[in-house]
Amino acid sequence: MGVEKDKGEDIGQFDVMVIGAGVTGLYALYRLRELGLSVQSFESGSGVGGTWYWNRYPGCRFDSESYTYGYSFSEELLQEWDWKEYYSGQPENERYLNYVADKFDLRPHIRLNSHVTSVVFDEDDGLWQINLEDGHRARGQFLITAVGSLSAYYIPDFEGIDSFKGDWCHTGRWPAEGMDLAGKRVGVIGTGATGIQLITEIAKEAGHLSVFQRTANYAAPLRNGLIDPETQRRIKANYPEIFKRCSETAGSFIHKFDPRSALDVTPEERLEQYERLWAEPGFAKWLSNFYDVMIPGEANEDYAEFVRNKIRERVKDPEVAEKLAPKDHMFGSKRIPCESGYYEVFNQDNVLLVDVREAPIERITPQGIQTTDAEYELDVLIFATGYDAVTGPLNRIEIRGEGGETLKDKFANGPRTLMGISSAGFPNLFTINAASVGNFVRACEPLVDWVSEAICYVRDNGYTRIAASYEAEDEWTKHVSEAGAKILRTQANSWFVGANIPGKARVLLTSPDTAPVMRAKRAEVAAKGYEGFLLQ
Repeated sequence: MGVEKDKGEDIGQFDVMVIGAGVTGLYALYRLRELGLSVQSFESGSGVGGTWYWNRYPGCRFDSESYTYGYSFSEELLQEWDWKEYYSGQPENERYLNYVADKFDLRPHIRLNSHVTSVVFDEDDGLWQINLEDGHRARGQFLITAVGSLSAYYIPDFEGIDSFKGDWCHTGRWPAEGMDLAGKRVGVIGTGATGIQLITEIAKEAGHLSVFQRTANYAAPLRNGLIDPETQRRIKANYPEIFKRCSETAGSFIHKFDPRSALDVTPEERLEQYERLWAEPGFAKWLSNFYDVMIPGEANEDYAEFVRNKIRERVKDPEVAEKLAPKDHMFGSKRIPCESGYYEVFNQDNVLLVDVREAPIERITPQGIQTTDAEYELDVLIFATGYDAVTGPLNRIEIRGEGGETLKDKFANGPRTLMGISSAGFPNLFTINAASVGNFVRACEPLVDWVSEAICYVRDNGYTRIAASYEAEDEWTKHVSEAGAKILRTQANSWFVGANIPGKARVLLTSPDTAPVMRAKRAEVAAKGYEGFLLQ
């Protein structure tokens, strides 16, 4: 199938085209350029940073340790950059990624304000063509979708949404100039990780805050703080060990599970460990716990009740506390939000929790929100309603492969790929955003390295195309289904399985394997001459 080439202005032809200039896109530019390839990124935003460019809402920050999140590819960068906080906030994260773009002179390879509407594979000459919203186009042999896993923001199709007379936004498109909330009646729909960060901050300035909750979450104290100079020196001296530890854990975080079962120790020992970990910062209370806390069963429920009791201790009104204590999903079946005073917000006189399980939202009105019970008058409405994860950002671009097939149609019943990276019938397309697992930068660097090496292998061995075989793709899809059914991430209605999007197929959207296992599988495939891939 050929591609029409006479429409729009031609930007040029490149060895590799990258969609996105966030964490993954920037590293892809650096790595591919270092290999001597011509590469161009197309970024829809007016600045680099991806997630950390768009998510400017109050309270937005890392939930993994700052020094485990930064890039590891440059020792000079590691020594130059000082993380100010243990869990860095959005403004500093955006500054960091701009610093990287400048330090490594990546900006000449980035076209900002370039929203990609479609990409089409030209079977005649084996090139991908990117078509931009502004009418420009570009062509290249290889295409990398560094579009993020959580970037396609989702707003439920509420009746009357366009009638609201106040200001409103989704957290993923928070205005650069901010929102004036001081003294106003503010409504927030959603109490996931984003909602929890946001609500904690805006409760300090809103005149009245109404929180519309469908699902309570097991949120745990972040315990953030400033990094003092001595700790900064110690971090910089220990980066090799820090990254080694991350590389050995299931989710590429610095925390490692206790190999003991929670049920093999006395109740007193168990509680002592729970309390000790609860006092530690970040994900330790989740990912350094007894290993079977993360397996469906008695140990998981024992710890879940410990967390519920922690919530009950902090919320004064027992009825409100019970609404905030999750009972409809297992601890760890959703990513655990970290918080800094979230539960105390509900002790404020100006904050109201509205349970939309009990009284669902019927419509948005010109004045606010109408539930089956009451109307809540608002000046500002904020949607913290999450994302169409992993496949969502891909499906919002018309991606056409061999025979004109669209990736959206192919993924209608869930992703069909080999290792999340490549899909049969879409040669030279690497869906990196669909292959990442865990602590993001620790996962994206080895992924980009693998893709870069695959591109070089194709070019150095006289091939022009690489794509998953249909047989290998079928085997991988079966593996995701069978292995995924056994893990905690598939046991809740979360974005991990697409359950937050009406009509989306319920399928595990990420790999069921740990990060070390995925790296080993990719390495084995490459060592066997890219077994499972068709090379032409």
